[in-house]
Amino acid sequence: MHDPIASSGVLANESVVNPLKDEKSGFKDITLRDLFEQDRNRFNQFSTHVGDILFDYSKNHLKASTLERLCELAEAANLTQAIEALFNGEPVNFTEGRAAHHTALRTPHTAIDETKGKLINDCHQQMKQFVSAIESGEWTGYSGEAIKTVINIGIGGSDLGPAMAVNALRHTRPTSPLSFHFVSNIDPSQLLDALEQSDPATTLFIVASKTFTTMETLQNAMQAKQWLLRAAGEPAVIQQHFVAVTANIAKAEDFGINNANVFPMWDWVGGRYSIWSSIGLPLMLAIGEEGFEEFLHGGHLIDNHFRSAPLEKNVPVLMGLISIWYSHFFGTASHAVIPYEHYLQLFPNYLQQLDMESNGKSCARNGIKTPWNTGVPIWGGAGSNTQHSFHQLFHQGTTTVPLDFIVGTKSPNPLGNQHDYLYANCLAQSRALMQGKNYNECMEELLKSGMSESEAVALAPHKVIEGNKPSNTLVYPLLTPSVLGQLIALYEHKVFVQSIIWNINAFDQWGVELGKRISQDIFNVIKGSKSNLDSSTEGLIKLKKG
Repeated sequence: MHDPIASSGVLANESVVNPLKDEKSGFKDITLRDLFEQDRNRFNQFSTHVGDILFDYSKNHLKASTLERLCELAEAANLTQAIEALFNGEPVNFTEGRAAHHTALRTPHTAIDETKGKLINDCHQQMKQFVSAIESGEWTGYSGEAIKTVINIGIGGSDLGPAMAVNALRHTRPTSPLSFHFVSNIDPSQLLDALEQSDPATTLFIVASKTFTTMETLQNAMQAKQWLLRAAGEPAVIQQHFVAVTANIAKAEDFGINNANVFPMWDWVGGRYSIWSSIGLPLMLAIGEEGFEEFLHGGHLIDNHFRSAPLEKNVPVLMGLISIWYSHFFGTASHAVIPYEHYLQLFPNYLQQLDMESNGKSCARNGIKTPWNTGVPIWGGAGSNTQHSFHQLFHQGTTTVPLDFIVGTKSPNPLGNQHDYLYANCLAQSRALMQGKNYNECMEELLKSGMSESEAVALAPHKVIEGNKPSNTLVYPLLTPSVLGQLIALYEHKVFVQSIIWNINAFDQWGVELGKRISQDIFNVIKGSKSNLDSSTEGLIKLKKG
């Protein structure tokens, strides 16, 4: 007999889903403002700590019974067993028959199997020795000068993670003499911008590509190599100015990179989960060996919590379930992440790949198309800038966008009252979204300002802010390597939780491959090959060719 639950997943199980539909109906006539007025202790009930992070989820359409039903959903999806499979290195990436064992990269080497532990430890030792050579000046460029500039050439997970993390944490080591650039775009302008700010004699290139066949990365690396050779002349200098992070040692050697300067990658670490690996080499260069170890420790702290905490107190589980609650039962279409921390300005960009490349899937585990939406679009930016751009839509738009606010209680750079204003802005946005301002409040405010009743009646509807908009707030003391590691791991595991509930594979990315193949076909046509393309694409190619 056909089993719809086995084929479609837990969200097809009416005995689990219907109670949640009833919970959702219960919020038809009760607002978030009502919930806070009814329970002065709501914050204590719906917030929890993990590591350095407080997770406040009280400004959500949740009651104790709702959380119980959501945890029952997780149990019905066998989430606990899935978590164990992830940590045990089982092939949870089932379409490629691979593990997704990125958690091993931040686990003490003695706590994982001997073979994998040795691989990771050897890689970390290689990274540390390299960083030490750069820092001491032992490693020099072709002129004998120390390295001053690092240009990381990669794309996707080989770029977004290290670029975000270096940007977030460079302030923790202000004495470092190195400057960093990250080049990912095949648009030559990005590479040229980085080269114009660099001296060939003191520049180190890190070419990061698991396969060492990624078109954008190789094209940029080839141009960088030509730039270097125009200045230095001798091909032998490539070994002083280029290192690689790849699983394809032979391809790196063909490029001219010394085998000793190739840092390994493994097929059980996906690109968007690879910041903990040798892909994090720019981060170790930026914050040092101790800072990188602290970063790993922060991620491992969250791993231990995710693996051991009960579902109802498990922060990544709560984050994932709350997201499912809104996307599946309230029909919300996106999710915004707003860090009130300048150094985390690239964090929403990083999460876009982490979340959308992982869960942008429409095929269930057994090959049947999922009957519900998956892969919530992620967007955002750094507060308080975002308050003056798109927050208007949050407050008075016709769509509801659940949010995560992220903020520290202390500034890395205290200056007058500015951080107090920043913190106040963050809390004000979450409160305004929750509370809103009704028509009577608007009328009272306008009349008190001296406006006539007729004028107030005309203007008040435009000033009404519905409120009742959900948000989470994640608060930490100070942005450190450990805190960043904790934040990243929280979102990694949130994404995994969502994938288990949706019954999809979070670790493949077949959708990325089709565009790559077609782009090569189009490139060949641009260069003169016979076309067998659609009329639109052919017309657009003619514009390019003039």
